[in-house]
Amino acid sequence: MNQWLTAALWMALALTASVVSVRFAVSVALTEIMFGVVGGNLLHLQVTEWVTFLAGLGSIMLTFLAGAEIEVEALRDHWRPVLAIGTASFALPFAGAWAYALHIAHWTPDGAKICGIALSTTSVAVVYAVMIETGLNRSQLGKLILAACFVTDLGTVLALGVLFANVNMWLLLFAVVTAITLAVTPRFARWFFARFGNHVSQPELKLIFVLLLFLGGLAVQANSEAVLTAYLLGLVVASVMVQHREVVLNMRATVFALLTPFYFLKAGSYVSIPALVTWTGFSLTAVLLGVKLVAKLVGTYPVCRRFGMDRRVSAYTTLLMSTGLTFGTISALFGLTHGHINQSQYTILVAVVIGSAIVPTVIAQTFFRPQVAIATDRTPNPATTECELPGEAHRAAESSA
Repeated sequence: MNQWLTAALWMALALTASVVSVRFAVSVALTEIMFGVVGGNLLHLQVTEWVTFLAGLGSIMLTFLAGAEIEVEALRDHWRPVLAIGTASFALPFAGAWAYALHIAHWTPDGAKICGIALSTTSVAVVYAVMIETGLNRSQLGKLILAACFVTDLGTVLALGVLFANVNMWLLLFAVVTAITLAVTPRFARWFFARFGNHVSQPELKLIFVLLLFLGGLAVQANSEAVLTAYLLGLVVASVMVQHREVVLNMRATVFALLTPFYFLKAGSYVSIPALVTWTGFSLTAVLLGVKLVAKLVGTYPVCRRFGMDRRVSAYTTLLMSTGLTFGTISALFGLTHGHINQSQYTILVAVVIGSAIVPTVIAQTFFRPQVAIATDRTPNPATTECELPGEAHRAAESSA
């Protein structure tokens, strides 16, 4: 097998997906997933060891960037809606998918748990990609949604850890080292960026890569997942990264141009169309997708309305919180490799997860995308135009008085 020609095929699919994304104004993450489905089923796309590594690194870097975009100030200002939306977005879909798989689809108890975990997620990768493309990552609404995604996926990872815990010395070591690293990294990164930053060799990026790869290696050794540490690391260095936007821009260019295409294409290539065209596979996939979307709607939309969001913004937030990809595929793969689900169940779960990445995003971007004022250098405090976030109207009234 010629690895150069294999790499050329992968990048050709990524390039085509980007062109289609720009031409039809669709999220590049979604187009790359769809081209991955085509590549896996029609072109027999080869998922080699180096492709798996690049895809894994892409998911870790994208998750880190998503965490780094969460501003502590926005999290502090809107902690009530963030916590409420994130918790509701996790709890009801988890319970609904678990119950359906166990009592109606008659999966094993552990398989039903995997189903509930995989379908409770919100895709940080997809939401972050949408935020970047639309510019909403610089708005208060975008920051609130990203923070709520963090809460949802934190619940997912905790559920996976609690329900399938493998307590050993490696897990203890991983927890201790991760806690110490997260505690000392912000201050050290601030000093390191000031001392060695702004050079063509990009030592700041290399420091981030070292930390992510080290914590990721410990996570794998402890039978955990590297994306959790990536998210937490991004969150703790967010205050540093906001002062060094050029580092974020350079990292973003590398991640979106080279790494994330492999992740999204690989995710799409795992979908086996023959396994889904049967009545059993198609019907179960459709029903589980419906269970997730309905549970997300019932759980999230009323909470958004409760905190003062208008109908359009509430619908948009609910739809984005209904997406799934990174943690969903990770949970499904965990279940497959540990014998909790079989290959057919894995294919169905991955298809549902990918469907949840596509359907809610397309609906949200087409029909419910809110018009918001994006922060620029001249407007450091972004404000919404057609919508106001919880508490903003009250604070605005107080300031004008």
